Amino acid sequence: MSNGTNGQTATDDAADSRNASQRYLSTRGDDYDLSFEEVVLKGLATDGGLYIPEAVPEATNWQSWKDLSFPDLALEVLSLYIAPSEIPRDDLKGIIDRSYSTFRAPETTPLRHLHDNLYLLELFHGPTFAFKDVALQFLGNLFEYFLVRKNVGKTGTDRHHLTVVGATSGDTGSAAIYGLRGKKDVSVFILHPKGRVSPVQEAQMTTVLDANVHNLAVKGTFDDCQDIVKALFADPDINSTFNLGAVNSINWARILAQIVYYFYSYFSLVKSSGLTLGDKVRYVVPSGNFGDILAGYFAHRMGLPIGKLVIATNENDILDRFWKTGRYEKKPAKGEEAKGGLAVDGVEAHEEGVKETLSPAMDILVSSNFERLLWFLAYEFAAVAGMDDEWNRKQAGQEVSSWMKELKSSGGFGPVYQDVHASAKRDFESERVSDAQTVDTIKSCFRKVDYVLDPHSAIGVTAALRSMDRAQEPHISLSTAHPAKFAGAVELALKDEAGFSFEEKVLPPEFLGLEAKEKRVTDVVNDWKAVREIVKRQVEEELKGLA
Repeated sequence: MSNGTNGQTATDDAADSRNASQRYLSTRGDDYDLSFEEVVLKGLATDGGLYIPEAVPEATNWQSWKDLSFPDLALEVLSLYIAPSEIPRDDLKGIIDRSYSTFRAPETTPLRHLHDNLYLLELFHGPTFAFKDVALQFLGNLFEYFLVRKNVGKTGTDRHHLTVVGATSGDTGSAAIYGLRGKKDVSVFILHPKGRVSPVQEAQMTTVLDANVHNLAVKGTFDDCQDIVKALFADPDINSTFNLGAVNSINWARILAQIVYYFYSYFSLVKSSGLTLGDKVRYVVPSGNFGDILAGYFAHRMGLPIGKLVIATNENDILDRFWKTGRYEKKPAKGEEAKGGLAVDGVEAHEEGVKETLSPAMDILVSSNFERLLWFLAYEFAAVAGMDDEWNRKQAGQEVSSWMKELKSSGGFGPVYQDVHASAKRDFESERVSDAQTVDTIKSCFRKVDYVLDPHSAIGVTAALRSMDRAQEPHISLSTAHPAKFAGAVELALKDEAGFSFEEKVLPPEFLGLEAKEKRVTDVVNDWKAVREIVKRQVEEELKGLA
């Protein structure tokens, strides 16, 4: 399959015309020819699918970007997907600069050499100490930009108001809240599974008291929260009346922003090692909802020389099982059911479909962004027939829609066509990491290089070490969160290690006293209609205040 999903080959001379015509479509085929602004503000497609670009642009001049700062590199990457007629280049630069001025590290996403051929990409230097900040600081400013433009000359209830609804397994919520708190014409509703996020994650969300921020603790799992959000977007009443917007990685802008740090880390590695531009690198990504690693897939399609993208799952291993078997099923095969997990960070083990693990942000049964990859795999399979591009797109949409219906009705689908599975394995590998292995890796990394990993990053490093036994290429493992966000898991692993002190080695000053601050949160039942009424009531109250 060519880098452009419509078979087009990008060139420098054609860049302006391509960018000017970049449009978006839904993975399920019924929603197409949308602008970037439309897909950002809508979030989820009207047919229930996820938005993707009609064409993946090839960055033919990517090597010339090697000395750019992170914000300047972001400008080049994002400009390939956002038409200047929608956001003029100077305006886009302003949005990007504002987004990354909040990061503590001068490099935004610094690369650290751990040992041998293993490198760690630190993505936790934003305001909430998690990789989600890279995308959600950008998305928050993007929402603000579009709303300001829509509301020029409008007052009171005539103003366009956006109701942002999101589900979180821990980090998305706080990153979204910090990206949108206090912003005009935006109400934010974040659903988290009650008792299933770490105390620090919960405190980061619930101690933000801005009037436009609403935290809802759902009595259920993250998948329940995600299902509620999708049900709200599918409800024409609230969606049309309250202008729902998405901050979860179902929002295309989230994936887009994350593409940047794949290019940036590659250039950082070239500068700090003997690597030559064009040499291949493997990326290893702790994966829950599949958005972070999907950004790597787009970077690869754009031309970045990635050897393999290695998916690292915890014991909620639906992705690993797909790559091993070609089946995408919520429930493990008989005899492979997960056992009870350790209770840490105040999170208790529950005997349900989702296993409670030491890496709660990855405790997900259904990885929403996997649908985007499925579309490209289905498109590639359809293109073999040699039909025109419109036919190929239609076939891909129909195939994805069929798979998603089967997933909803019977809890899984597959095995997929052999050629589809082979295409998936061409660019990806997968690993499953247990809680015990996660703890062992946190210990060994501390002992070997005096570095403290959070449990999610430890899963990535574990998978990277296995991959290094198979491939000689340099490995960049994505470090997705600061270890202080998961104190229970870190303490469990390192409490008996000589020279370890959580306060001295891990705890940032920003977290001191966080859990003692005033909180605002509403407990809700696992019922999307009940959540809908809460959202309606709160937004109506906010709008009254503007009248």
